[in-house]
Amino acid sequence: MVSDSKHWTRRDFMANGGKAAAGLTAASVLVSSGKMEAAPAKSPMTKTQHVIGANGRINMAIIGIRGRGGGLLSSFAKIPNVHIKTICDVDENLFAARVKKIQDAHGYSPGTEWDMRKVFEDPDIDAVAIAAPNHWHALATIWACQAGKHVYVEKPSSHNVWEGRKMIEAARKYDRLVQVGFQNRSIQNVRNAMNFLHGGGIGEVYMAKGMCYKPRNAFAVHPNSEPPAGVHYDMWVGPADYFPYNEGKFHYQWHWHWNTGCGDIGNQGPHQFDVARWGINKNEHPVKIRSFGGYFKFSERVCTQETANTQHAVYEYADGKILQFEVRGLYTNGEADQNVKIGNLFYGTEGWMSLNGSTWKTYMGRKNEPGPSSTSKDVEADPMNLTGAGGGGHFGNFISALRSGKREDLTCDIEVGHMSTVLPHLANISYRLGRDLTFNGKKERFVGDRKADKMLTRKYRKGYVVPKKV
Repeated sequence: MVSDSKHWTRRDFMANGGKAAAGLTAASVLVSSGKMEAAPAKSPMTKTQHVIGANGRINMAIIGIRGRGGGLLSSFAKIPNVHIKTICDVDENLFAARVKKIQDAHGYSPGTEWDMRKVFEDPDIDAVAIAAPNHWHALATIWACQAGKHVYVEKPSSHNVWEGRKMIEAARKYDRLVQVGFQNRSIQNVRNAMNFLHGGGIGEVYMAKGMCYKPRNAFAVHPNSEPPAGVHYDMWVGPADYFPYNEGKFHYQWHWHWNTGCGDIGNQGPHQFDVARWGINKNEHPVKIRSFGGYFKFSERVCTQETANTQHAVYEYADGKILQFEVRGLYTNGEADQNVKIGNLFYGTEGWMSLNGSTWKTYMGRKNEPGPSSTSKDVEADPMNLTGAGGGGHFGNFISALRSGKREDLTCDIEVGHMSTVLPHLANISYRLGRDLTFNGKKERFVGDRKADKMLTRKYRKGYVVPKKV
């Protein structure tokens, strides 16, 4: 990989872009100490596993099949030699339509389960994809690893900082591959943009900004009621604090309540947080955090949302570099040259970059002269041989890694995903406490702040406890 200290000119990039992109491997973006942790020689769950051959069939289960889970179901089912053996959801009312979709498209009918523990008990299932609500991501992943299953888990990888660390420990202890659903990691144009930044394309990158500008309406207030027939509500609540069923806190609306969700900064936001951290090349936690904002326009009479619809967060790293993030949930303009609303901006000592989806542009010097971009010659090359276009390549990357058996082949290993997921969690803690925070990244604890430390984890319900020792 090109040294961070080299300044790239347009000519340099045109001449070397393909070579540099080829050097961008998953190993180059892994985090922590910069060393790959050695995998255990043998998984304790070997008796329930079978070897995945280079061309053999991989049996998968999809856990959580509404919304994003429906997308995972369709995407994985399209990959050659991937068989969806089981679909799982606490809402049995969703089964018929999803089964029919697979039957119509692929000619077979997956089995159905409402209790994910039955999925984990099935020795024929090699891997699971988890698209349950945020509060289930950690425990479902840990249970799956303990049962010998590989895992694709949606973002954010956890509901709080502490349980995210437990996910890493489980993946390593049971020698399972765990991919987090940060799809940008497998989009070639985004990878090219990151490689350009890391090669010094705009000089030294000293600031990154992520944006989530997504106008949202109020979510109607509903009275507490009995769960609909076919909904296994106690299982849905799972690790969260128990509360009576309420339609305004169930399907999708759970995002806007602290007990189950993380607001838009932890919903759409994690994708752009991941790109921002990747672009500024920070494989460490920030040391200072400040987040502020509020919930504007809608009153409690028309909406019970607890999370902010307007939120700003600023992070300072040990070397003084800055990461910013902004949520605008009402009506707004976009930013920069591409009118970016869901994307990122990067600022360097020689120029700046706007990244809108997978389209990126750079501008150099005081005169903002156009520099290399996603339309430049050679940047469309695919040295990683990722399967599929756009975010679809992320699913293919997971399957390819299962076939190779190499963690380093994943473009977003659980430790990478955890490092990015911690950022919105820290912002929400600062926002809820209403003050600045200082963080010890090595210990993943706040400095002299017991009240903030308590918000790094939660109390778990009996039967749904994320264990201290996985």
